[in-house]
Amino acid sequence: MLSTAILGHRTRLPLQAFNSWRRRLRTNRSTSVPAFTQHHSEQATQQHSLPFTRALHSQKAMDSPPDVFIGLKDRFEGVTVDGREEKVDKSKFEEKLRKSLEWWTSNKNRAIWFRVYKEQADWVPILAASGFDFHHARTGMVVMYRWLPTHESSNLPNYAHTLLGVGGLVINDKDEVLVVSDRYAMIPNSWKLPGGYVEPRENLIDAAIREVEEETGIRTTFRSVVCLRHAHGGIFGCSDIYMVIALKPINLDFTRCEREIARLQWMPIAEYLQHPQVHETNRQFVHTFLDYQKRGLVLTCRNQVHQVLKREYNLYFVDGDTQAVDDGLKL
Repeated sequence: MLSTAILGHRTRLPLQAFNSWRRRLRTNRSTSVPAFTQHHSEQATQQHSLPFTRALHSQKAMDSPPDVFIGLKDRFEGVTVDGREEKVDKSKFEEKLRKSLEWWTSNKNRAIWFRVYKEQADWVPILAASGFDFHHARTGMVVMYRWLPTHESSNLPNYAHTLLGVGGLVINDKDEVLVVSDRYAMIPNSWKLPGGYVEPRENLIDAAIREVEEETGIRTTFRSVVCLRHAHGGIFGCSDIYMVIALKPINLDFTRCEREIARLQWMPIAEYLQHPQVHETNRQFVHTFLDYQKRGLVLTCRNQVHQVLKREYNLYFVDGDTQAVDDGLKL
C-alpha cells in the first residue's frame, strides 16, 4: 500500500496550510485570499492583493520639471510612467512627451517605459511615432518602451515567455490514482492527471490543490513535488513548464466538473501503468513518485523571506531524511 506520507515535519509547511484558502474558489472566484495562509505575515498578505502595476521596491520617484512626465526611476536608470498617474489631454500629450524625452536624454536615463491603459489608448500612435515599441500587454493595459542610449545596445529582458501548468498526482490508500479524461483532449478518451494553468501570483502547490478540487471535487494536502516537464512552441508561441505535484486526498467521493471533464475515476496504479490510453509521459510521473517513495526521498517546500526585498518565496529542495519522512505518518 502507498500509505507513506513523504513530507518531513522539520522542513515542510503544515499540510492543512496548502488547502485552507482554495476550497471555495470554484463558487467564488472573486475572493482574494493569500497563499500559504498560516505562514504569511500581514505584510505578505497585503502583497498578494496588490495590483500588477505596483512599482518594484527598487524604484524611486524622480525630481523633474513640471512640464515633464512624473516617473519612477529604477536602479538601471530607467524611467516608468504610469498613465493613471498622468492627467494630460491628447492635444498636449505630444508636446509634453517631446520635452520629457529631451529631459530624460540629458539626464542620461536609459529605458523609458509607458504603462498605457485603455482610457489612454489615443497615446499609443503618438508614442509609436516617437520611437516607442510594444513590450507586452494584458487586459486593459499595454506597456511601450524606448531605449534612449545610442552608444549601447538594448539589453532589456523579454516579457514573460513561459506558461506554467500543474498536474496533481493524487494516490489514495488503496493504491489508486485519480485520473481524468478531458472533454477537449488532444488525444480523445485518453487518461491523464487533473490539473491546469497556474494563476497570476499563485503558488505551485496551491494551484495543484485548486485545480484538482475544481475538476474532481477531491480536496487534498501536499505530499511532494514529483518532477517537471519543459517544452517549447506552445500556445501564444510560449514555452511551457508543467509541474507534477503529489497530493494526498482528504475525501474520496468525486464530483466531476462537467464543463471541462468528460470522465474521471480512481484507477489502480497497476492498471494505470499498463493502460493503452495513458500517455507514456504520464506513466513516467507515477514511476518517478514510486521511486521517490522506495528511496525515502521527497522534493519538499519551505517558505522563506528574501533578506533584501522582504518578500516571501517558496524554496523547493530534496529531503532524504528517512526518519523525517516516516514521521509524516504521525502528523
